[in-house]
Amino acid sequence: MDDVFELQDQITDKVIGIVEPSVQQSEIERARQKRPENMDAYDLYLRALPYSATRKLADARVATDFPRQALELNPNYAAAHALLALCLQMSFVQGGALEADKAEGLKHARAAITGAGDDAIAITTAAMVLGHLGGDHAAAIEAIAIPLAINPSSATVNYYAAHIHVYAGRFAEGARYADRALRLSPRDPLAFHTYYVYGFKALHEGRYDEAATSFAKVVQITGGAPHAVFAQAAALALAGSAKEGRAIVKAHLDWTPSVTARKFAQTGLTRDIVDLLVEGARLLEAAE
Repeated sequence: MDDVFELQDQITDKVIGIVEPSVQQSEIERARQKRPENMDAYDLYLRALPYSATRKLADARVATDFPRQALELNPNYAAAHALLALCLQMSFVQGGALEADKAEGLKHARAAITGAGDDAIAITTAAMVLGHLGGDHAAAIEAIAIPLAINPSSATVNYYAAHIHVYAGRFAEGARYADRALRLSPRDPLAFHTYYVYGFKALHEGRYDEAATSFAKVVQITGGAPHAVFAQAAALALAGSAKEGRAIVKAHLDWTPSVTARKFAQTGLTRDIVDLLVEGARLLEAAE
């Protein structure tokens, strides 16, 4: 009988993993078809999602306009606070580490958690920003426990839970949530988080070749995100293939390895992984 219930749970998880992103995409398409003068706060929130999903600086800056407008219509809209916090986080990390972006991002993340009620996605997004922008891992882990209880079968919740735990240096927990998220929604746009988790865990355990392979998957999924390219190159350098890593840097990055390593240090990532990335950057620059 236990086997039957376990199978039912697996089927339920799989269905939710398929339906969740499909429903969201349908809602986004509906919002795109509405005339600007008819937009309400929810529509404005949906309009921002495709831009925020690219994880690119220019798109993140475009995306901020939509939740700002949504908050003008509804100042207590937790989902808009959370999405604006996420966009400001991306602007901070990729756009020069402006303290104004960091301060505003944390303000909106806290507002989202305070007013989210049972909105699991809003709490999840805001929790990730707390850990990422503020380095407040304890608060992020406490916050993510709420959506994990509300909707444990949400792929989005599990992807962000994986991110939060690995950034806090809790590698086993991060990998567990990453495994679950990937089972729930293997083709999810957030799947890159899983391979970041696997990569950071492998770095922590000294398996540098495996880390480089995981980061290469992040590069593939994200279409060449600079941080993923650097992480792959740094892992190769740590594995003894600094020249190969340096060639990747020259082909794909405008930033020097040391600059990129400093950017990672500003993301709330646990210190031992930052130190490894800094050492990888040193090896890459010495390979010139």
